[in-house]
Amino acid sequence: MFDTIFNAEDHSFYFYLLIGVLIFGILQAIGIGCLFFLKRSGDRRANGFFGLLLITFGLTVFHYVLWFLDVFILYPRLYFLPVYFTLSFPVLLFYHVKLSMYPGYQLRSTDIKHFVLPLGQFVFFLCLFFAPVSYKETIGRWFYNPFYGAFEQFIYLFSFYAYMYFAWRYVHQKKGHIQNKAEGKKVWYATKLLQVLFVLFFVHTLFVIGDFISFEFLHINLQSLKTFTALGVLSFVILLYWLGIYGFQVLLWGRKLFAT
Repeated sequence: MFDTIFNAEDHSFYFYLLIGVLIFGILQAIGIGCLFFLKRSGDRRANGFFGLLLITFGLTVFHYVLWFLDVFILYPRLYFLPVYFTLSFPVLLFYHVKLSMYPGYQLRSTDIKHFVLPLGQFVFFLCLFFAPVSYKETIGRWFYNPFYGAFEQFIYLFSFYAYMYFAWRYVHQKKGHIQNKAEGKKVWYATKLLQVLFVLFFVHTLFVIGDFISFEFLHINLQSLKTFTALGVLSFVILLYWLGIYGFQVLLWGRKLFAT
C-alpha cells in the first residue's frame, strides 16, 4: 500500500495540504487515544483497547508521512522504525467492542492467539530497526512477508473484515438482551461505529486491491499517478478520522451513556 511516494522536492500546495491532513489526523488520534486511558466511565479494558487502536493507527500514518517526505532515504538508519501496526487494528477494534458489550468477560489464555500476528509484526520491525543499515537495504516489501508486504496487506484486509464481522455479532447479540437505557446507548454507539467503519473500509479496500491487480496482472503502476496515490492515502486516513470522531463523541457527549 502506497509503495511509491511523492517526490518531496515537488513542493506543491497539494503536497503540503496532504501532509497537513495526515499530521492533524495523527495528533488528534494520539491525543484522544491517550485520553481513553484516563477515561473512568465504561470498562477500562475496552477504553484501553480503543486508546491503543487510535495510537497505533496514528503511528502507522506517521510511518507514511516519513515515507512521503523521503525520510527513510535521507536517513536509512530510521528505516523499519517500529511504528507500523496494520495487523493490530482489527484485534484492538474487536476487543474494544466485545468488552464494551460484555464488560463481565474475563480475558483467558485462549485470547493470546489473537495477538500473535500483531506482536509478530512489532517484533519484526523492532529487530530490523536495530539491524545494520547494509542489511536493511536488502529487505523490502517482500510479496510473501506476513508483516510488511503484499501478503501482509491481504492479512490486514481479511482480518479487518473478519473481526468487524465478529464484533458485529456481539453487538447484534447484545441487542436482544438490553436490560437498561445505558446498555441501549452502548449498542447504538457500537452499531454506528461499525456501520460507518465498514463503508469507509470498503472504499479503502477498493484502492488497495485495485492497485495490486493493476500492478501484478495488468503491469500498470497506478502509484505513478499522484492523484491516485493521494486518494489512496486519504481513504486510509479517513478511517483514522472516523475513529477519532467516534472517540471524541464518547469522551465529550457520551460519558454518562457509558457509565457503569
